[in-house]
Amino acid sequence: MTQPTLNDLPGLNCGLCGYKTCEDFADELPQNPGLAKRCLHLSKEKISVNAPAAAVETYGTDSGSIDPATCDAGCGAHVEPASVNTPDWTDALGRPFDFYLEHFPEDPGPREIILPHNPMITRELDIRVGDILIGRPLGMSCGCPITHCGVVMDVDARTGVIVWCVTGPLRPRQGEYKDLGYYIAEGYEGMIHRPRCEIKIGMRYFFQPRMCMLQWRHSGLVNYLNRTAEGLQVRLEGLWIG
Repeated sequence: MTQPTLNDLPGLNCGLCGYKTCEDFADELPQNPGLAKRCLHLSKEKISVNAPAAAVETYGTDSGSIDPATCDAGCGAHVEPASVNTPDWTDALGRPFDFYLEHFPEDPGPREIILPHNPMITRELDIRVGDILIGRPLGMSCGCPITHCGVVMDVDARTGVIVWCVTGPLRPRQGEYKDLGYYIAEGYEGMIHRPRCEIKIGMRYFFQPRMCMLQWRHSGLVNYLNRTAEGLQVRLEGLWIG
């Protein structure tokens, strides 16, 4: 088996392998090749597979299938036929999306607005800015099978709403953390640097969070949009996965 290099790693810096970045992990591999099995993205047993071309050519609807080239904002703006199968715009299950959602450069990870299933937990756990949390988004809001881990950026003790940056499992492994249990993912905030189509307020789009460990597309409604020199600053609510 060929020893993996930095180019073979996903570049997600998810921390699941126990290292802060993919680069740190790659530096350790020559001395300890057995570590390669820690990267779930290199595993032969991973669930994600490349879907056949037919799977990305149509979207299913109650009335049949729609050609994405003629779908004017079924979930986003008009999509050019030639771009549908471009690898840069396809998730791990072969499904097309409209843009990558990047985190703000000053943040340690993607910014997520969440609400515990029991909002009283925010007060019971005395959650404060800087706390390390773990929890899993459950139900219609998201349904992600991965436990999320992150650092609190803002908290509203009255409503229970928390804004945190998802940073991966390494920090909870290294010290104390608070367990939210199940929560609702209310929204994402971040940057779009290179969208595949025009982004408009009030439109729903398929997107992929750049740091998503599963590399699955999400869907969200853009309800805030600000054009900056670095790109588009957006907030997406009404989240779905798939």
